[in-house]
Amino acid sequence: MSLNIDGIKIPDSSLAREITEAVRDTASPLLFHHSSRVYYFAALAGQMRGLKYDPELLYCGCMFHDMGLTHQHSSDCERFEVDGANAARDFLQSRGIARQDTDTVWASIALHTTPGIPQHMDPVIALVTAGVEMDVLGLTYPEYTDAQREAVVRAHPRGDNFKEDIIQTFYDGIKHKPQTTFGNVKADVIAAKDPSFVPMNFCSIIRNSKWAS
Repeated sequence: MSLNIDGIKIPDSSLAREITEAVRDTASPLLFHHSSRVYYFAALAGQMRGLKYDPELLYCGCMFHDMGLTHQHSSDCERFEVDGANAARDFLQSRGIARQDTDTVWASIALHTTPGIPQHMDPVIALVTAGVEMDVLGLTYPEYTDAQREAVVRAHPRGDNFKEDIIQTFYDGIKHKPQTTFGNVKADVIAAKDPSFVPMNFCSIIRNSKWAS
């Protein structure tokens, strides 16, 4: 927990330590390091944007955002985002965190794969998505310095095949409930009316991102 990047570090609190332990003990190393990078990129984004947020809540949202992909927290019928949000809510409630704060973390996780909405909400909600979009998709890659990116990856490595590994991890976590993938109805409507429409593809964006691996 000693990594400090331009003043950004993991909160030095018992709650943050319990969050780290819970995720490390449950998620795969790939997801643990990914979630840790998401926190640093999210917090750095908050610093760059001048946003005020609770570091503990942001840390919880970032670290739990993919817990719904783990066997321990995956339901048979809910979206994986909701499973992760529920896991974070239960974790925080069991430690006496206020309902308003648990609701904020819940929303930050539940909405982290829903583009166009989180940035208009509470900074914690906006920044969890910002961190995910940076680490997985590289959408804001140029906004971070080489030194910042290198420091984050040095502490929490991406591995030699992160892009394909994270796609496989997503698939493994949701393949048993394909009905939960129904989502952006607007794309379906446009595709039905415009044969030339080509929707954006999540996996293609990952594979074509500026990240090397």
